[in-house]
Formats: sequence, C-alpha cells, structure tokens
Amino acid sequence: MDLVLTTAAVSENDQLAYWCEAMAGTRVPMAVTPRGDGPFAGRITIGRVGYLRVATVEADAYRAGRTASHIARSAEQFVGIGVQVSGRTALAQGGRRADAGPGDLYVYDTAHPYILEHPERFSVRIVHMPRRALGLSDAELRRVTGTAIGTGQGCGAVLMPFLTTLVNSTDSYSPTAAGRLAASVIELFATLVAETAPDAGAEEETSRGHLVARIRDHIDRNLGDPALAPEGIAKAHHISVRYLHRLFEDEGITVGRLVQRRRLEECARELGRGGRAAPTVSSVAQRWGFVNPAHFSRVFRGAYGISPREWRSVRAAWNGDGSGPFVVPDRRSLRQLPRLP
Repeated sequence: MDLVLTTAAVSENDQLAYWCEAMAGTRVPMAVTPRGDGPFAGRITIGRVGYLRVATVEADAYRAGRTASHIARSAEQFVGIGVQVSGRTALAQGGRRADAGPGDLYVYDTAHPYILEHPERFSVRIVHMPRRALGLSDAELRRVTGTAIGTGQGCGAVLMPFLTTLVNSTDSYSPTAAGRLAASVIELFATLVAETAPDAGAEEETSRGHLVARIRDHIDRNLGDPALAPEGIAKAHHISVRYLHRLFEDEGITVGRLVQRRRLEECARELGRGGRAAPTVSSVAQRWGFVNPAHFSRVFRGAYGISPREWRSVRAAWNGDGSGPFVVPDRRSLRQLPRLP
C-alpha cells in the first residue's frame, strides 16, 4: 500500500521540518531550502516495486543539496531516475549541470554529492535503484549521472512511459511480477548507459584493465587472510559482487579460483625453499590462508599431482639444497621427475 506524506497535516511553522524529515525517510537525507518566504506545501506518495523505491513528489519551489555528511549517514546508496511531470528541475553533479523540463528524464547518484533546484512548483516521479543491484562500475555510471535525457527517441522513449506506469500502479503487482519488473528496469537502465556512450569502448576497457590490476594486487596483498572472498574484495573496491565476477569473465578464471591458485603458488614457492629450518607444511598452509591442513593437501594434490610433502622432497632432490631458481611446478614437469620411493 502506498504511503502519502503531506505538509497539510502539520502547522505552517512545522512544514519545512516535516518536509525534510519526509525526504530523508522516503528518499535520501538532504538539506532543503525553500525558494519563497511564505508557507511551504509539499506532498510525497511513496511505494515499492520489488527492490525499487518509487515516489511521486509534488511541492513548491525549493533547493535540495546532498553533501558528504548526508552520504556518510546513509546505510545504502541508490541511482535515481526522475521523470519530470511539470515544472523544471536543474541537477548539478560531478561538474555537470542538466536542466529537465516536462517529459525529460534526469539521473543522479546518491553515493556522490549533488544539488537539485526546483525554481517553481513542480511534480516529478522518482525511481531509486539500489546501486549494488546495477552491476555497473563508477566509470559507467558517470556517463549518465548529472545529465538530463530526452524521451523523444532511443532508450529514453521506452523508459519514460514504463517508469510512469510503474510509479502510478505500485499496488497492482504481485511479488513475483514486481521482482521481474524491477529487474526489467535495471536492464533498461543498463541499456541506457550503453546507448549514451557508444564511443567510450576503448576508455572503458582501459578503466576495466586498471580496476582488474588493482583487484589482483589487493588479492596478492591479502592472501594470508582466511576470510578473503569475493564479497570482501568487491566491497574494498566499491563495486558489486556481480560486477566483480563480470570483470573476471574475460580473465578466464573466477575470483575464487584466482585466490586459491595464488595461495597454492605461494605455498609451493615456500615449501620449495627447503633448508634445515624449513617450516612445517601446516604452518605454510596457514600463513597463506588455508585453515584446514587436510583441505590444503587435497587442493595442492589436485593442482600439482603430488602432495605438499612430496613436492618438498621433489624440490630438494631436484635442486639438491633447494636453493636454485624457483618455478612453480606444473603437472608435465612433475611427470618428468623420477618417482620418489
């Protein structure tokens, strides 16, 4: 059921404070400054469609700003799409300024500061998409945030009536239908992002390459942490787990497999050093993030064809004292070695 919040329910002296509280509870925290000196009138109708937050906002002229302190107090961040119904909206974000009139769309990112100016009484329909559900990088989102999009053609022409109907009829969808409609909005938005920057392919590939390199470096620096996993890696780089997996589709290996492979390589390297003061197999395994010694032995044998202890003996027999240049073993080179007694 939709919730309706209106300043008509409070006294004139309390209207602005009520509106600020309503904005924070239904959209995101912002600082609101009215454009006029008289009473302030506003009305918000809010609802949900699956994991989307939707609202219709009708109010007198005001200026709203979202700052770094507002962002720090927010538990979740969203990408918002506004469908301008009446009046005008000026959006400023990321060094861009966009003006939206009736029938236009505008896009903003609540994870970064922005300003919304409504110079006259207005009406706008808002759809907030959880940032984590989009599977888009910061570079991809920057293509459209802080911009106004016409709806005369292209993806904007599809999105505008779709979002209008979605916001106006939130109560008419079953939970299953609402979930599918929310997913459709996410896909349409991803199409809009791709459509607005057809010439940014090379730039995006460079950005992706730098991000993958940073993620690989992060993995190498944290191999000893048993809790190292895709969820934590994605959070450390401010991306969704879904986008993290997309990044590594072109790398030919999953993130989990990469972590395990790098741990095994470091274990094999350390076990291969030999020497009288060589650490135990279990201590090496734990140093590189393997909690269970039996599990470590299984995955080591699965990767290299022999157990960790056998590899240590092979390395000593191969190089005498194990002090020669080290190369991580592969199955072919191991098959060429004499079988141990």
